[in-house]
Amino acid sequence: MVARLSTGDRAEATLCGEDAVVGEPVRDREQVLIEAFVGLADTLVDDYDVIDLLDRLVGYCVELLAADAGGIMLADPRGILRVVASSNEQTEWIELMQLQADQGPCVESFRTAAPVSVPDLGDAAPRWPRFVAALADRDAYRSVHAVPLRLRRDAIGALNLFHHEPGALPAADLALGQALADVATISILQERAIRRGEVLSEQLQTALISRVIIEQAKGVVAERGNLTMDVAFERLRQYTRRRNLRLSEISRQVVETGLATDVLAHAAGQGR
Repeated sequence: MVARLSTGDRAEATLCGEDAVVGEPVRDREQVLIEAFVGLADTLVDDYDVIDLLDRLVGYCVELLAADAGGIMLADPRGILRVVASSNEQTEWIELMQLQADQGPCVESFRTAAPVSVPDLGDAAPRWPRFVAALADRDAYRSVHAVPLRLRRDAIGALNLFHHEPGALPAADLALGQALADVATISILQERAIRRGEVLSEQLQTALISRVIIEQAKGVVAERGNLTMDVAFERLRQYTRRRNLRLSEISRQVVETGLATDVLAHAAGQGR
C-alpha cells in the first residue's frame, strides 16, 4: 500500500519543489489552519449562509489535506442525501453516482457516522459494485476518504475527499478533516436547535435553491468568458471571498444583473 505524504511534508515539498508557482504567494499551512477554524467558528456567533459554510469547508479541506477535490452531501428531513457542495464538476458527478447507486464511501460514512477510507478504489468493487461500475468508464479519482458531518452518533451528512493517486490518508490528516467537519456540523445544528423543526427543511431547501442559482451563475460566467465550468466557479469564489460576501448572493446578482462582467474583469486584473 502506498503511504501518502502528510500535508505538512507535502507543504514543505511544495515550497522547495516543482509544484511551486513563480510569482504566486505560498500560503503557510498554519495560517490556513487558523483561518479555517476561525472562519468556521464565526458561524457560531454570526448569521451565516449554509451553502457558503459548506463551500468553505470543502475548500479548506482540499487545501489543508492535500486532496485533489472534495464534495459534501447533506441529508434532507427524510434522511435522503443531497449534493450541496463540490469543488468541481467531476466531483459533483461522482457524488451523484453514489446517490444513484445508493452506495459508496460518502453514503457509507453517513449511514455509519464513521470515517471511511479507500486507499485504492480499484479494490472496492466487492464492497460497492454498482458505484465502482459507474466509475469504470470515467477517468476518475483513484482513492477517496470520507468523514461524517456528525454530533456524537448522529450524522447529518458526509464530506468526501478525492485523490488522483492511490494511497492511504495519514491518520493525523483524517483527524483534522473530521475536526473541521465537526465544527461545521455544530454550526448547522446550533442554528437548527434555535429554530427547531422549521429550520431542517428550510435550511436544506435554501441550500438546494442556492446550488441551482450558483450553477446558473457558473454558466453565465463560463459563457461570457469562454471558460470551463470549473474555471468559472473558481472566478466566482475568488470574487466573493475577496469581498467577504456570500457566494449565493453574488451568484444571484450574476444571474439577475450584469455582475458577470465585473467578475471577469476582477479575474483579469488579478492576472488570472
